[in-house]
Amino acid sequence: MKKIAMRSVRAALQLIPKTLKDKLKQNERLTSFYISSVRRSGLFFDAPTPRQTQQLYNHWLKRDVEASKQRSTKKLDWQAVIFGGECSDKTLANLTSLGAHKVLMLGSEVSSTSTEILGELDNTLPTLLLNNGDTLSPTAIIELLEALKGHNMVYCDTDLINELGERSNPRFLPEWSPELQFSTAYIDSGVMIETALLKSVEVTAEASIAEVITRAALSIPNLSIGHIPNILLHVNHPSGNNERAVKTVRRELEKHYDVSVFFDEQHMLNRLLWKNTNPFVSLIIPTKNGRALVQACVESILEKTTYQNFEILLIDNGSDEEESVTYFEYLNSLEKVSVLKYPQPFNYSAINNFGVKHAKGSVIGLINNDIEVITPEWLTYMVGHVQRESVGCVGAKLLYSDTRIQHAGVVLGYGGGAGHAHKNFPRHYSGYLKRIAATNNFSAVTAACLLVKREHFEAVAGLNESDLSVAFNDVDFCLRVKELGVNNIYCAEAELYHHESVSRGLDISPEKAARFNKELTYLQTKWSQVINNDPFYSPHLTLKRENFSIKSNDELSNS
Repeated sequence: MKKIAMRSVRAALQLIPKTLKDKLKQNERLTSFYISSVRRSGLFFDAPTPRQTQQLYNHWLKRDVEASKQRSTKKLDWQAVIFGGECSDKTLANLTSLGAHKVLMLGSEVSSTSTEILGELDNTLPTLLLNNGDTLSPTAIIELLEALKGHNMVYCDTDLINELGERSNPRFLPEWSPELQFSTAYIDSGVMIETALLKSVEVTAEASIAEVITRAALSIPNLSIGHIPNILLHVNHPSGNNERAVKTVRRELEKHYDVSVFFDEQHMLNRLLWKNTNPFVSLIIPTKNGRALVQACVESILEKTTYQNFEILLIDNGSDEEESVTYFEYLNSLEKVSVLKYPQPFNYSAINNFGVKHAKGSVIGLINNDIEVITPEWLTYMVGHVQRESVGCVGAKLLYSDTRIQHAGVVLGYGGGAGHAHKNFPRHYSGYLKRIAATNNFSAVTAACLLVKREHFEAVAGLNESDLSVAFNDVDFCLRVKELGVNNIYCAEAELYHHESVSRGLDISPEKAARFNKELTYLQTKWSQVINNDPFYSPHLTLKRENFSIKSNDELSNS
């Protein structure tokens, strides 16, 4: 009944003139009531249905067909290796029509050894790696070869195509995301690679393409992997049906690194627990009053967290409620907790920078006072990631009190600024490309629960307290850390509640709205390039919602 009632309300709202609707939005109590009602009804889960996705994809295909007419299909010299045994007639015919100089087969059913097979490849020509049964679009080769000029290997987006030529299940991929590859083997076919590089990597007859890509990424310094944001590959199986590839990646990871890899049967992905050296972690928690929130936060950290080499710095920003002041005095008596006074006007960036100056840890954790631990190993997983040389900021999976997703990575461009990926999705939903369930890379993560090396924090001079006192300071911080040459990570295995945001209304007082708009303008000006093209999103996906839907016709027309 709740869903029916709320659907009726939402339908009625569509009939209200925009001027009146904008006026109603300015009523904070009404807005807060509407948001909480929608959440309680269950309608806030906004994943596009398969039918909606297909309709949007059909519109996208019409535009792509027109665009493809302008692309060159001239013949070029290249060769191919087909993984999975004897090549199917469909795949062989496709490669022959596209002008393959040579097509070789690799698999357990092939009598020749992998060394003998790869030895037949011409080092002067690039090599396509393709799974048996897959096919390429008419313009794929020219686009792959053009992109390869700037990289060591390149991959593209994919879809399914049936015997009638009907296309479905589009997969719009991000730029090279090592963590997504480690977790899901998201690149597993349609890869153009320099042949000399391919020969330098050990390739067995039983290898998957995902394993080859992973092995190259792990063993070759400064490897450049490019991505073409266009669907050029038609795969032979639905996305996600790659258990074998995921397991071969697991084998490769365990061979190269001191990492424990667990295969998640439910989501068909790898979960990586990186070994750490037990560094001292300083968890910084700003607050003003909020005794109940702070108590739930601090006690859950102290009682549930299995990783024990940490301190908590509670930064008291002018608390004046007696129960809070008394409780904070008690916390200050605990071995792992220190309470520091910061009696200045509220400035989230300045408060955290102040906390870091008093922190003893080589790893810094920024924690909101409304966080509560769910998984005891949250800090163990996050510390394992943050200690890696290639990693900058590490964020967690944060849930509203009703267990819906509050944060699973930050996408630049949402709302013209930045927003949380998969916001309001169910906790155990896999997500687009499994990006809720799988640890993967994002341009930024929220500082509601964020770990970073102290050296990285200091290298970028901390949070920007001059221009971003409240909003977007974490996004700006992550992007500056990323410029150090490291990747930021969303850690799916670290689950915590983020309570307060569930019931908080919109922050729309005139003064606060002016401050927000000023900070948004700063973000848009400084980071316009990333906002216009977030490398860990796709230009073909919507920026109007946080649900990874394909862009609508209107959005495509304006892009």
